[in-house]
Amino acid sequence: MVTTILRLPTVKGRTGLSRSTICLRVAEGNFPAPVSLGGRAVGWIEAEVNDWLAKRIEASRKAAR
Repeated sequence: MVTTILRLPTVKGRTGLSRSTICLRVAEGNFPAPVSLGGRAVGWIEAEVNDWLAKRIEASRKAAR
């Protein structure tokens, strides 16, 4: 299995969230935590971000009914 790591600009683009909102939601436990890539570099596991997005879409669709 190949694990793809997404950097912050890609995560921002996929979610539509700002850096500060992503950091806040990570701190609250409402967004996948980043993994350390060494030094000050971090990234997010693509599968976890995709799963988070799918859950948000599902919750949105249920709320609209």
